[in-house]
Amino acid sequence: MNDPVVLAPNLKRRLSGVTATIARLVPLQAQWIDIAATGPGLPEDIPHIPLGRLPFLSRKTLRVWHARRNTEMLLGLILRDLLRLRLKLLFTSASQRAHTGYTKWLIGKMDAVVATSRKTAGYLERDAQVIMHGINLQDFTPPADKAALRAQMGLPDGLLLGCYGRIRHQKGTDAFVDAMIDLCGQVPDVHGIVMGRATEKHSAFLTELKDKVVRAGLSDRILFKPEVTVDKIAQWYQVLDLFIAPQRWEGFGLTPLEAMACGVPVVATDVGAFSEIVTDPALGRVVPPGDIPALAAAAVEMLADRDSLARAGQAARAHVERNFDINGEAQALVALYQQLLKA
Repeated sequence: MNDPVVLAPNLKRRLSGVTATIARLVPLQAQWIDIAATGPGLPEDIPHIPLGRLPFLSRKTLRVWHARRNTEMLLGLILRDLLRLRLKLLFTSASQRAHTGYTKWLIGKMDAVVATSRKTAGYLERDAQVIMHGINLQDFTPPADKAALRAQMGLPDGLLLGCYGRIRHQKGTDAFVDAMIDLCGQVPDVHGIVMGRATEKHSAFLTELKDKVVRAGLSDRILFKPEVTVDKIAQWYQVLDLFIAPQRWEGFGLTPLEAMACGVPVVATDVGAFSEIVTDPALGRVVPPGDIPALAAAAVEMLADRDSLARAGQAARAHVERNFDINGEAQALVALYQQLLKA
């Protein structure tokens, strides 16, 4: 990549949602525009330009700098105002909280702003274009034979619920476990899977959850599985009958979309973009965050009619196909880049 017209910085070495977004989008966007990522922690197979080359780029070429963090907005300002690169500065916000004065100042310096949901746009004190995240519909797809896949993976028959992602209080993993303990007393053939990674800071939290399940005598019905690699996550959605997204706070939250793309309906809390994803009772339910009785009741309601549950899974897949194909997200951003380059 010699002289890209769009730069997507990633100034965080540790894997994060922003890093994953850049890794998903840039290879797609490269079909339609000269784009390169820059910074550490990115896959080797995506278009990339070293950070050290940025000050030496031609001053004659107008480019878009697409920041997704405060540090990246600041670096864009330095490159434009001090090093005199010709840049149009774009910021994508996923945050759903009041911004600090410093962040507001940075956002005010941007040429354009994208919000990943309408709720997020409400926290911005300026106009923003809403472009929601999408899913790769080829990677996440309904299974050919759910029963056979379960047997292959050594999973139980009956109804299977899942809660995937980082294991911590913010993500509501404890709410899922408490709701599952309730559900196991109401639905004879229900099982649950908790899958994800607990960092060292949250290892005691995970231990407490496992101990709670043991004390409830449900170790054979509420299963704890280690985090799997990206190439294997889809099959863990495909084996489910219902996905639970119990977060107490979220920026956007891709897990409901991943589940729905695999033909699995969702019960989610009203955080992040969840209420803008699960928009109809035919797709699932949305409940208040932290309300464990409401979470359990919504799951019981969904599980009560298995034909209706299957239809909800089909509707969920169709909904994602219509509204959340990652190609649509990539193309909407490319259209915005082109608009900025022409301005």
